Amino acid sequence: MSQSPEARAAARHEEVLGQPPRLPPLDRQSVAEQVQADTQRLRGSVVADQPPLPLDAIPEIMFTMCRYPGLWQKLMDLTVEIQGANAVLPLRDRKLAILRTGWLCQAPYEFGEHVNQAHRAGFTAEEVERITVGSTASEWNEHERAILRAVEELHADTMISDETWGRLAKRLSEHQLVELLILVGQFVATAYFQNALRLRLEPGNRGLTAR
Repeated sequence: MSQSPEARAAARHEEVLGQPPRLPPLDRQSVAEQVQADTQRLRGSVVADQPPLPLDAIPEIMFTMCRYPGLWQKLMDLTVEIQGANAVLPLRDRKLAILRTGWLCQAPYEFGEHVNQAHRAGFTAEEVERITVGSTASEWNEHERAILRAVEELHADTMISDETWGRLAKRLSEHQLVELLILVGQFVATAYFQNALRLRLEPGNRGLTAR
């Protein structure tokens, strides 16, 4: 008998999150100034005019990844470039791509966090559920289906078919097409380190059960 979606999510949560993180976060006070500055830069790049977060409200991931400041700064630079003011891919397209990537990677932290962000961007719970189904769900328009299909093809074959590329190119510029590829790759990499380091879910992040 096949597992229910709830049982599959629970099993994946246990696999990824059932043991302590592999790397402990640094003491918050010891890196407070740098982490608060990094957090504000990231939050401000994605959503303008964000007030600073109190130290105890900053996600634990920031205190884990800051152990490696050179690498972490480069990852944040890429985030700012493709999700901040310089981003050229429309927000809805970005969220479709990120959520489908997080779901295909079965990445609890990534998926749950970006469901919350997608709701703030206007996505409904029903749309999030459809993203878990993917490009075959009948309700998508041609462009949305192509975004989701591109992610699925990259995940399955590290390639995008001519048919899918052509559908994307009806609406996206060359710059936007390249940004889409980089975006998907970035969130695959993010799923890798979040899952492998067993980063714990923040309050309000429901992981793979988020809708």
